[in-house]
Amino acid sequence: MEAPTAPEWQVDVWLNTPAPLELSQFRGRVVLLHAFQMLCPGYVSHAVPQAERVHREYAELGVSVVGLHTVFEHHAAMTPVALEAFLHEYRVTHPVGADVAVAGTPVPETMNRCGMRGTPTLVLIDRAGKLRLHEFERMDDLRLGMMLGRLLAEGLQAGGATQEAGSRLVISRSDGTGVSSWPAG
Repeated sequence: MEAPTAPEWQVDVWLNTPAPLELSQFRGRVVLLHAFQMLCPGYVSHAVPQAERVHREYAELGVSVVGLHTVFEHHAAMTPVALEAFLHEYRVTHPVGADVAVAGTPVPETMNRCGMRGTPTLVLIDRAGKLRLHEFERMDDLRLGMMLGRLLAEGLQAGGATQEAGSRLVISRSDGTGVSSWPAG
């Protein structure tokens, strides 16, 4: 069964980016979309540092990290101004969009479209724009690294800049340093 196409996110405010972002702009890259509320303890303690590490370490390898602030409770406290201060204080440098509020319901638009149950939620979208993982709550770093490696390898095996070293597949940064290596095939 083929993976479903990821729905376009609906965002009314973007931070850490000079222009609004659309999911279609990321075709050819793996996207890690992490949905959060800035007052969520699981997000602050685990998902913030995890998303920033992926953003800093995997960007050159073809992974884009996008945050989605999905406010479904404490609406009055989680304004765009508060979000901007939060991102500054926690040194979040990747793009973050504020999910569009829907009149008459506490659940915002993208959160509803993606069937998210709460935060933190991590979504992986492959290079073709297909949903490949939808994980509610904390995701283990090693499992995330494995999933990212698999998605990156799929793109490389489909014609990207692959290097083979013996029987190992190696993904390297533009400066030539090896980052990921696993058995090819």
